[in-house]
Amino acid sequence: MNTLTKTLFWLTFFSIAMGFMETAVVVDLRELYYPEGFDFPLMPIAPRIALTEFLREAATIIMLAGIGILAGKNKMQRFAFFIYAFAIWDIFYYIFLKVLLDWPASVFTWDILFLIPVPWVGPILAPCIVSLTMIVLTAAIIYLQENGFKVTFKQKEFSLQILGCMIIIGSFIWDYVQTHDLSQMWTVSSKEALLKDMTSYIPQAYNWWIFWAGEALIVYGIVLFIIRVKKEGQTKSSLLVSINLNQ
Repeated sequence: MNTLTKTLFWLTFFSIAMGFMETAVVVDLRELYYPEGFDFPLMPIAPRIALTEFLREAATIIMLAGIGILAGKNKMQRFAFFIYAFAIWDIFYYIFLKVLLDWPASVFTWDILFLIPVPWVGPILAPCIVSLTMIVLTAAIIYLQENGFKVTFKQKEFSLQILGCMIIIGSFIWDYVQTHDLSQMWTVSSKEALLKDMTSYIPQAYNWWIFWAGEALIVYGIVLFIIRVKKEGQTKSSLLVSINLNQ
């Protein structure tokens, strides 16, 4: 087993364990707030619990980014390992929820994905598709680097992926913002109960068109990235062969 294989093995193992920890927290929260089973509308959350959840979510991202930084040997590899860890964590979070709670009923079951500054909601299929896209990008980066290509993002490629991510986030809050005043967004200094106004909110329809628009931009950015890197590598190889022949 070479170094890269060992790194990916332990990175995967760590991310799965993180997914279980996330699941364990949610199992406890649902036992407290939804003893009869999770469903919309959501229960209001006290400010102290909301702040704790906000910090826990931030800590999770820091841990996933940290393991990626520690595992990677260069900037692109660190980025690849971070998004890979994030994707595995997210997918196994839902796998463990299914094992422990027999939830969700299907991939189209609605879930609350994030809380701050407004609730993000959507069918669990959507974040799972994003996670699979992250794994594909990780595979592309690692494959290209292992085959000697110079792997970097150009501004256009990176901008397309960032824009795509922002659009997908928009799809998660789209249903909520249609019926709520964004001036009432919750902040960490808020004295009001988080989701107080959601006690009557039930998601109606997920805007898959917005989601697929964002996903298309991300995939387009990845495809441009792969084609350019391979083309530049082939051009460099051709120049080296030409120089050697001339010598």
